[in-house]
Amino acid sequence: MFLDLMLKVYIQTQLFFRRKDGASAIEYVIIVSLVAVVIIGFGTGIGDKISALLLRVQNGITT
Repeated sequence: MFLDLMLKVYIQTQLFFRRKDGASAIEYVIIVSLVAVVIIGFGTGIGDKISALLLRVQNGITT
C-alpha cells in the first residue's frame, strides 16, 4: 500500500519535470513560494543585525 503510493508520487514527479509545455500557474506558485522562503529566511537574520546596529547608533547619540 505504502509502496504503491510512493510509486505513484515518483511517477507523477517524473512526469511533472519532463513536461515540455509552457509553465503553468502551479509552477509559478512553486517558484514564488521558494523565493518567499528565501527572503523570509534571509530577512530574519538581517533584521536582528540591523536592530542591533540601530540600537548602537541610538546609544552613541544619547551619550
